[in-house]
Formats: sequence, C-alpha cells, structure tokens
Amino acid sequence: MNIAIAGGTGFVGSALTNHLLTKGHTIFILTRDSSNKKTSHDNLHYVEWLNKESKPDKYLLDIDAIVNLAGESINSGRWTAARKSDILNSRISSTKAIIDIISKLNRKPEVLVNASAIGIYGTSLDDSFTEESTKYGSDFLATTVKTWEEHARKAEDFGVRSVFARFGIILGDQEGALPKMVLPYKFFIGGTVGSGDQWLSWVHIDDVVKMIDFAITNQSINGPINITAPEPKRMKEFGRQIGRIIERPHWIPAPSFALQLILGEMSTLVLEGQKVLPHKLQSQGYSFLYKNLDEALVNILKS
Repeated sequence: MNIAIAGGTGFVGSALTNHLLTKGHTIFILTRDSSNKKTSHDNLHYVEWLNKESKPDKYLLDIDAIVNLAGESINSGRWTAARKSDILNSRISSTKAIIDIISKLNRKPEVLVNASAIGIYGTSLDDSFTEESTKYGSDFLATTVKTWEEHARKAEDFGVRSVFARFGIILGDQEGALPKMVLPYKFFIGGTVGSGDQWLSWVHIDDVVKMIDFAITNQSINGPINITAPEPKRMKEFGRQIGRIIERPHWIPAPSFALQLILGEMSTLVLEGQKVLPHKLQSQGYSFLYKNLDEALVNILKS
C-alpha cells in the first residue's frame, strides 16, 4: 500500500513508519521542509505541505491511506491561553489541510486514520468508557478532541472511510509519558501521584502501531477506536509496579495541590483520568501484544 503520514517524525509517527516499512508498504511523510530530509530507504519519501508553495496532492496521486498524527504536543508547557490556542489550532489546521488534499485527489484514499484522544470522555473514578459512550467531557481537552474529530469526519463527504484513533497514555522507552513517570523512582523519590485512585488507560507503543495498521487494513472499522490496553490501572498501582520492576521504593507522594500549582490546568492529565476500554478493536479480532501492564513495563524498562 501507499500510505501518507502527517506527523511521521514524532513519537508515534516514527514507530508507525518503521513498522509499515518492514511490512513492505511505501510511506510518504508529510513535512514542512523536505530539503534536509535524506533517506536510503527506497520506499520512504518526504513530501512538503503546510506552506504556500507546496502542492502535496501532486505527489500523492496513488495514495491508499492517510494517517494524520500532526498537532502541537499537549505535554510541553503550561496551558496558558496562548498555549491552548496553539494546541487547538495546530490540530484543526493540519486536519483541514488533510481534507484539502483529499478533495484534490481524483483517486481518493480508502481510509483516513486521524489521531484523537481519550480525553474526549472527560474524567471519572467510577465510569467505564467504550467507543459507544456518547457522554463527552466539557473541559478544554474534551472540547478540543470533539472539534478535532468533527473536522476529520469531513473526509466522509468524499467517500473516505474515517477512523478516529483515541489514544490513551502511550508507553515507550524514550518518549511519551513513561520516562517522566519513571524519573522520580530512579532518584528514590517515586510515589503516588495525587489520590492514586485515578485511572490510567495505558497502551504499549508496539500495540499502538499495530492497532493503527489493523484499522488501515480492516475495512469494517470506522469512527472512533480506543487505542488503549484492555486492562487499565489506577495510578497508585501503576506507580507500585514501576517501583517493583526497577527495584526502587514507592513511598513519597506527589500531592494534588502541588501539581496544580506547578502545572495549572494541565494537572488534570495526571490528577484525573478515565477507565477506557478498546471494545471495538477487540470485537474485530485484534490481538494485543501487551494486555498486561506488568509485561508491558518489563518489556520497556528491562530491555
């Protein structure tokens, strides 16, 4: 297959690109500047987009699938008004650009897999959320994700199957949330974050790329899919397992009020959570590499 990836050099994008290349697919990375991008791989190409001169549709004439992972990171700074605007606008502008590309192609791609987030569900200590859940949150992250998906859904107007990959907390060894969570334990100051009762809906990076691949090739999948493992954990248990695996104590708590002072509104990412289950992919026969948190952490932290 010929697959275009926006955000192909990020945490998920890089892993997805490597995975798809090993399966023999041809990958087109959408980038703002292709002049300094060099590759020795015959099936990897860079295509410029998001600038006035670029015309990416001319290079994507025979594209079979598009994966849109582009957007400003939500974890790289305090959520000031300007930062929140950047987070929202980066997602909307990139998604609009993807829809514009699709509109110009005579031969439309079969599927668009657009990044999304489980933050759309809001937070809860008691409820479980699946793709069938229709009660969404009203906070900044939930409204951002809802708007994001609404723009991505416009691909359906062109007959393109649309999938919204609602990512949970992605675990990897170099990037994502896990290195930051492990760091206090390495200095013997790890402990429960907030109350510890909040749910953490995690997923191993290897399953993330495999789930996206599954969504690309399985024509019966459309709409939202939860990219999470089937066994979410409460934060206090998650921390205990980190400590046990790297042989460090789990003892110094990080109180909620301190994190709220440091992080502001962004503290909701670690102090509140939701129990999100991947029912749609499981019902379609997806087989997890890492269903169990202990196996996932051992693979990442002991490899």
